[in-house]
Amino acid sequence: MTQPIAILGMGQLGWMLSRAGERIGASVQLLDPDAPEQPGPNTLISVESEHWPDNPGTRQLRAHPGWQNPNALDILPNRIQQKTVLDELQLPTAPWCRPKDDDQAKDLHQTLGPDFLLKRARGGYDGRGQLRVKESEATALPNWKTEAIAESAIGFDTEVSLVGARGRDGRCVFYPLTENYHRQGVLTVSLSQPTRFSALQRTAETMLTKLMDHLDYVGLMAMECFLVGDKLLINEIAPRVHNSGHWTQEGATICQFELHLRALLGWPMPQPETRGTTAMVNLLGMEHQREWLAVTGARLYWYNKAHRPGRKMGHINLQHPEPQRIADWLRELPLPADYDESRAWALERLSFEG
Repeated sequence: MTQPIAILGMGQLGWMLSRAGERIGASVQLLDPDAPEQPGPNTLISVESEHWPDNPGTRQLRAHPGWQNPNALDILPNRIQQKTVLDELQLPTAPWCRPKDDDQAKDLHQTLGPDFLLKRARGGYDGRGQLRVKESEATALPNWKTEAIAESAIGFDTEVSLVGARGRDGRCVFYPLTENYHRQGVLTVSLSQPTRFSALQRTAETMLTKLMDHLDYVGLMAMECFLVGDKLLINEIAPRVHNSGHWTQEGATICQFELHLRALLGWPMPQPETRGTTAMVNLLGMEHQREWLAVTGARLYWYNKAHRPGRKMGHINLQHPEPQRIADWLRELPLPADYDESRAWALERLSFEG
């Protein structure tokens, strides 16, 4: 009998984990974070987000014998602790510090340079809970500064992410480095071009393996990095399936959601193979449009969530062995005007594989 898996969270990541489980015969149950049902003692418990409400039900889940990856889920959701463990492992990040109560902006500029970011230690993501502070602009630091990290703003060439999984036997497998574009701190487009970053692949895999081994992590993990010249600087770590891995649903022989479940269950984890070039477009704050489906290559994933401006409502994957076909489909895809810059970025990057 297959060991059941429970996922804390009922959003799109949980839904896609559940769909992947159905396909391969794994039993996946989604738990409402606000009032989670307590699963049976033989159940493995994972998460779709590293942030969840603190209530009696979630506290009980964390004491459950099947709660997975306690080290990672204690450390990584807190940016202070995350940066500290990365420093201890000598994994490269942007220069950072923890602001003191009497620090003013000028004090942090002396340490971090003319441009730095304040990021809340907990809860901030997709650009929320962050403040950019420039020496050229008089800025009073917010009252939450001591609950944040201050980090040098890096002039990077591009942002890439590595998504990989570690099994119960310690073996790791990885997808190729993926290039990402953000608008106002939120991912809009990911591009997987298998040979684009092949020179950096081994370095990135070594970095993420070192962290997963240290945390004795089992399952899928994502590492977002800034690329500065030929150097990778870790931006953030996500101990879960990740938005920048959605392309694997069409672009790899095993998608990230299935790979996470396989790792948790101790099932076979062969190295996923990629299928040419894949683009993923996040659909932010949009109403459903059937016109998307008029584009030959568009594979739509619609989350059926209540509409809200800026909310992740779904995504579209475009996959083909010939990058020119991806470019053609991107041009055809009906998107609002505020996607013009994201689309232009993707079209420019696709020329690398042309």
